[in-house]
Amino acid sequence: MSATQTNKIEIVKAPTSKIKDVDFDNLHFGEIFTDHLFECDFKNGAWQKPIIKPYAPFLLDPSAKVFHYGQAIFEGMKAYKDDDDSVWLFRPDENYHRFNNSATRMAMPEVPEEIFMEGLHQLLKLDEAWIQKGKGNTMYIRPFMIATGTGVIANPSDDYKFMILLSPAKAYYSGEVKVLIAEHFSRAANGGIGAAKAAGNYAAQFYPTNLANKAGFQQVIWTDDATHTKLEEAGTMNVFFRINDTLFTAPTSERILDGVTRKSLIDLAKREGINVEVRPVLVSELVEGAKNGTLKEIFGAGTAAVVNPIIGFSYQDVYYELPKIENSIALQLKDKLTNIQHKLAEDTFGWTVKV
Repeated sequence: MSATQTNKIEIVKAPTSKIKDVDFDNLHFGEIFTDHLFECDFKNGAWQKPIIKPYAPFLLDPSAKVFHYGQAIFEGMKAYKDDDDSVWLFRPDENYHRFNNSATRMAMPEVPEEIFMEGLHQLLKLDEAWIQKGKGNTMYIRPFMIATGTGVIANPSDDYKFMILLSPAKAYYSGEVKVLIAEHFSRAANGGIGAAKAAGNYAAQFYPTNLANKAGFQQVIWTDDATHTKLEEAGTMNVFFRINDTLFTAPTSERILDGVTRKSLIDLAKREGINVEVRPVLVSELVEGAKNGTLKEIFGAGTAAVVNPIIGFSYQDVYYELPKIENSIALQLKDKLTNIQHKLAEDTFGWTVKV
């Protein structure tokens, strides 16, 4: 292994690369990781010297607080390579600020911008060969932080580990998606941590989602915890509803994640002259729209899939199939957004950042 120093980051290069063993035409999302990772520890009240080193497992004490009290947060981002071999990030500032908002809510230290951004840029440069050109090919980026302090006393950790992983990804297709509208389970509650990308939020979804899967549905559309009458998120994504030619989506709140893809689609839709209303959407509106034919589309929005069309939903044991339409707003917006991300269309918003 060779070691160098770049802008205060120690870089230890892997002696050999795994890239020759990767079938980039048949990637399973989030299963393959590049040769290196970024790591920086928080100890004694301060961030330590960051390092980029070969991807490998690491040891933790069995009493590490991440295992016992769940102090763990993460982000989901992507990098893209254009036809000129330049590498681009999409709105990384949004992910950075949301990451630190999550840290604050989970009583964890904020990561300084120079550590987060410089580490991300240097890691992408080192493993740039793993980023494939072509629309649909991306590098999924997973920054995360865990509590590494030891002891089973129920209080915040003193020590933390911040890391960034890279995983090459293809276009994310999940096939036809049918959803079950939640009538009992909730994703989050007022005063809780629903607006944070905390690991526990996702663990809590697995059981009700498994029940939905057994009933023949791929995802759950979550409803508010108090009345179960307001539609909030779809699976692990924000959700949009098209009634006639207006797009509706719920406002962000303590229960709903401030999705980067969500806000980008809203801005794109407005630029394209599509009417968008950000307001609470009721289950009764969805059912009525399905009955009278005004409900045209439902789709999830998130980093992994960008846009995930939904073909039907079930509520109170009644299944409603959506009409098949040719002028899908969901697919139009997805195409326009991915064109910006891959530098195939002009970025009039200033969202893309060169690595």
